[in-house]
Amino acid sequence: MTNLGVTTQTSTSISTGSTEIDRRLGGGIPFRTLMLVEGQPASGKSTLSQQLLWGALKSGESATIYTTEQTVQSFLRQMDSLGLSVTDYFLLDQLRVYPVALSDETTDAAVAFDELSRHIIEEQASRVFVIDSLTTLVSRSGGDKIQEFFVRCKSVCDTGKVIICTVHSGAFDDNVLTRVRSICDAYLQLEVRASGSRLLKTIKVAKIRGADESVGSIIGFDVEPGLGIRIIPLSRARA
Repeated sequence: MTNLGVTTQTSTSISTGSTEIDRRLGGGIPFRTLMLVEGQPASGKSTLSQQLLWGALKSGESATIYTTEQTVQSFLRQMDSLGLSVTDYFLLDQLRVYPVALSDETTDAAVAFDELSRHIIEEQASRVFVIDSLTTLVSRSGGDKIQEFFVRCKSVCDTGKVIICTVHSGAFDDNVLTRVRSICDAYLQLEVRASGSRLLKTIKVAKIRGADESVGSIIGFDVEPGLGIRIIPLSRARA
C-alpha cells in the first residue's frame, strides 16, 4: 500500500500534525498509549481527535476511526472543512471509517462493547484507533463492563498501537472515572470557559505516560474553518 505521509518505523511516538501540540504532549503521542479525551459539549473533543488522527496519517500510519455521531460522508466532509483532508487516505485504505449505530435505548451496551473491542483487535493493519465517542455506550453500561473494555483496549495498545477515546464530561461516575484513568496512559480534559467577551477552549494535559519530553499542562485553542486547531497563548486569550 502506498503511504501518503512519512513513515515512522523507528519513532517512539506519533506526531499530532501540530508542532505546538506535540511540544505540549511531550513530543507527540507515544506508541502503546491508551488515551482518554474528556470534555464538555462543544469543547472540541471531536476536532481534537480528528487532528490526532490526521497527524497519524501524515506520519505514515494506517488508522481506523469509529464514530457514533457521523456517517462516512459527513466525516470526510468535516475533515475537509477543517483543512485536514483525509479522502485520499480513505480511498487508499490507509484510513478506515466505521459508523457505529446504536438503534435505540434497548441496545445491549455490553454486547456493543464486546463487538467494538473485538473489531479493534481484528483491524490488524491499523496502528492508530479513534473512538468518537463512547458517551452513549458508557451511559448504558455498568462500571465493570466499562473497565473491562478499557482493559481490553490497553492490551491492544501494549502490542504497539494507539487508541484514543472521547467521552463527555460526567459520563462516568467518580469511581468508574478513577478506575479508567488508572488504566489509561494519557488523559486530556477539555473545557470551554468565558474569557472576557469570548469563549476560550482549553486542553489540560493531565497525564501522558512515556512522553519523551516534559509535558505542558494547559493549552488554549480555537477551531478555525479551513485551518483546524490553532493554539492560542493563554496570556493573549485572556487579554
